[in-house]
Amino acid sequence: MSEKRSNFPLPLSSVTGGTTRKPAAPAPVATPQTATQNARSNQAGPAPGAAKPQAGAQPPQPQQTLARSDLMATEAPRRAMAARVARQGVKDPQVLVALETVPRHLFIEEALSAQAYADVSLPIGHNQTISQPYIVARMIELLKGSGRPLERVLEIGTGCGYQAAVLACVAKEVYSIERIKPLHELAKANLRPLRIANLRLQYGDGMLGLPQVAPFDGIILAAAGLDVPRALLEQMAIGARLVAPVGAQVQHLQRITRTGKSEWTSETLESCHFVPLRPGIA
Repeated sequence: MSEKRSNFPLPLSSVTGGTTRKPAAPAPVATPQTATQNARSNQAGPAPGAAKPQAGAQPPQPQQTLARSDLMATEAPRRAMAARVARQGVKDPQVLVALETVPRHLFIEEALSAQAYADVSLPIGHNQTISQPYIVARMIELLKGSGRPLERVLEIGTGCGYQAAVLACVAKEVYSIERIKPLHELAKANLRPLRIANLRLQYGDGMLGLPQVAPFDGIILAAAGLDVPRALLEQMAIGARLVAPVGAQVQHLQRITRTGKSEWTSETLESCHFVPLRPGIA
């Protein structure tokens, strides 16, 4: 499961048609070359009004036809969103580039497109929400830390699939579990046009994790429990980090690092607000 792909990586912009600024840090991990091949097979041509490449620059990749492709799919709103998140304190350049790259408007209802790049959570049905861009970026930044690169990451709570897509830009492999069947299907539908080959979706009880794929270099929870399930702690590799909201009425982000076979350290960070973490499937 962890073998390296020789055609790795290529940016998600090869699918969305947007150009991405070169990050100050090493280029982010993103979708493999098959994304570009799939895009060519569904080519819609360059986006209207797209900037011409500078002399000596590589020509833009073909753009794939994406659902609800409109002005909100252009690069400018994503750049503005990433710049705002940077002003809020997120500094990791790889995470900021990932925010610029993933078209958030494709993951929400078309009626809410005007708010797609605002720093707000939005409803996605079944009493669930898509998290605000800042908290998505902040949690992924905490997950990365300043340690080793993220190889294999587990997300608990796929929702509409947006955070999973952002994670796929910074990790080699991403596994995401959703317990609500209609949301699992929604995420699959939202992600299908992007052809993200390093992302795998799973329908099941996220509190149990994925022991058959463990250990993970990082685990991120998109729902808050009173504590972190023991099963997830056991599926962390030594040195791995887990980031989760913890609490009931009052919640805080918690970062847990596994320091030994039976040893973990915990940091309590900023306040947050998430839907509750629940067991089982629905």
